[in-house]
Parts: sequence; C-alpha cells; structure tokens
Amino acid sequence: MAVALQWVRLRLGLGWLLLHLGWLGALPAAAQTSLGAPDASNPHRSASEQRPADLVLLREWTTMEGDFAIGVHNAKPDPQDPSARTIVVWVEAPGDVKLAVDTLRCSPAAPMRLTRKGRDLWIKELNPGGQITEANRLDHQIWWAACFPEQAGKDPSTLQAQARQLGYSGQLREQQQVLPGNPR
Repeated sequence: MAVALQWVRLRLGLGWLLLHLGWLGALPAAAQTSLGAPDASNPHRSASEQRPADLVLLREWTTMEGDFAIGVHNAKPDPQDPSARTIVVWVEAPGDVKLAVDTLRCSPAAPMRLTRKGRDLWIKELNPGGQITEANRLDHQIWWAACFPEQAGKDPSTLQAQARQLGYSGQLREQQQVLPGNPR
C-alpha cells in the first residue's frame, strides 16, 4: 500500500560510536529516510521514473507484489578522513522508496560498512578480495561503489585481483555487530 504522506525521518547518533572507534566524529552519521509515495504531486510517476541520474543499480527483482530494486548514488569522500566515504542507498519497492546514508571505511587495515536497520546500527567489518557469498554480496557491492566508484555495479567476486593490487589482503575476518537503538 502506497502512503501519500511525504515525510523525512533522520536518525543521527553515530557521534559516540565514531568517537569510540577512534574516528573522533569525523564521519557523517548514518541516516535513514522513508519517502512514502515517490511523488505525491504526481502519483502516476513510478519510483523507477524518479531515480537519480547517477544511480547505479545493484539488484533488481520482481515478485507478485511488483518490481524491487536496490542501488547506490552520491558517493562522497569525508573531508576530514581520507579513508571514509558516505553513499546513499536507494531501496525501491512498489509504491515506496527508502533511502539510507551509509558510512564506509575504505582503509586496507579495517574496511567497514556502517548502516542502520530500523533503530539498530549495524557495523560490518568486510574483507575485500575475500570470499563473496549471497550473505555478504550487497555489503561488498556498496563498499566497492563508495570506495572505488569506477567499480560500482561490478560483481565483487570478480574484483579479487583488483583488491589485492589496491593493498587488501583478502585474509581479514568478516564479522558484524548490531548495536540496539534507543528503546524510548
């Protein structure tokens, strides 16, 4: 069901985490936005017709409910930390688009993706150049698009040699932590 309301929810709150991780608050906080219906002024325009020009689609699929897509756009380096990036993740469903601003660390020593799911903050330590499975493929696609935009949209399992040339060992342990949000 498409919701005609357009409102934006911004959830910030990574400052303490970034400080704890030693990033000293240099990275922008993750934010999550729900747009409801793509364009209330023109309900006949579909979400796919409103995609940003620089959107790189990572996945598209169809179910009985309709067409779905996940893409990324607007990758930006952090002005205070050369190894950090932000990117907008576009999640499209029939009659709805959700946006999330993810923060990524691109350093060979500690590649990472920070994202939100609801109120929870997910910290995903990645291993570029390592094994790619269905469980980690989207994380790696987003990481490559943010850290090396020229590789955006490519299958990360084909980028192992490229990762090693860029200084990534492919031997890091992948893991994730979930930090619960404020239960208020």
